[in-house]
Parts: sequence; C-alpha cells; structure tokens
Amino acid sequence: MTIALVTALTAALAVGLYWFQPWRLWQDRTVSEALPAVPEKATAAPSGAGSTTPAPPAGPETLTEGSFISHEHATKGTAKVVRLADGSHLLRLEGLDTSNGPDLRVWLTDAPVKEGTAGWRVFDDGKHVSLGKLKGNKGDQNYAIPAGLSLGDYSSVAIWCDRFDVSFGAAELSEATA
Repeated sequence: MTIALVTALTAALAVGLYWFQPWRLWQDRTVSEALPAVPEKATAAPSGAGSTTPAPPAGPETLTEGSFISHEHATKGTAKVVRLADGSHLLRLEGLDTSNGPDLRVWLTDAPVKEGTAGWRVFDDGKHVSLGKLKGNKGDQNYAIPAGLSLGDYSSVAIWCDRFDVSFGAAELSEATA
C-alpha cells in the first residue's frame, strides 16, 4: 500500500512539474534582435517618357504601435507593426519585459485589450494568428507577418500562454504617430 501511494505521488509530482514548469519563473531569456538591414541603394526606376517611379521606402516604416499592459503576469514594452523596404511586414517587440512560462506564443488578434482579469482570456474568442513561439521574455525581437494577411483585421497583440489559455500581457495597436 505504501509503495503504491509513493508511486502515485511521484507520478503526480512529475506530471505537475512538467505541466506548470515553475522553474521558468526564475529563468529569463533575453533577445536582442535588430530590425532587418536597410538595402544599400534605393533608387527610382525609370517608367518611361521622362517620369520615374518612386523608390520603395529607404527603411522600415512603423504602421501601428501600442504599449503592453499586464494581464496574468506583469508585462511592459512596445509592439509595432513595421513595413520593411521590400514590402514585407513584421511585428517588432521592443523593450519587452514579462515573466517566462510554458508554451508562450505571440498572437495578432482582433480582440479589444481590456484591463485586469476581464482581459486575460478574450484573445482566443475571435480571429487570431500565431506568429510563433515567444523567442524570449525580455528584449527586442521580430516576428514575420505572413504575406497576404489583412492587417486591418487585427487590432491587438497578445503574449499568449497556449498551455493555460491566458494572456500574460497585451497591446492595443493604433496608427503610428510620425
């Protein structure tokens, strides 16, 4: 009887440790990615009869941005949707500072950002797209936005814990100011 009880408790402890991964709360992973390099030369291309076609922007252009608010865990930083010189888009997280956790993802969503516990679980209720696993819980990082994605359909960014279906923090995106 004692052996069965010890075996059951050991199995339950192992499953609990795997599921919750509490050691991650004390492990930070810092990422320091720069924006992709600007092409060396952006020149106007002739389009006939003395007129020119404007060159693409010489560098990245911030389209929308927002500041993170805390949900399940304290979260700070800025999220920006950036158009690169080649016309592709990425989500840039700058100065991110949140807790580490199991199975964290970066999501673009159509959900409104709500303060407090009312905002913890709203991001999987509507339209959302995962841009991948969170690279690090601190620092600056880039996430490619799939080509053809209608950016106008997404109004917020969430650091989403897929394991527990909860937002660590979120940022509402609004038009960038010059």
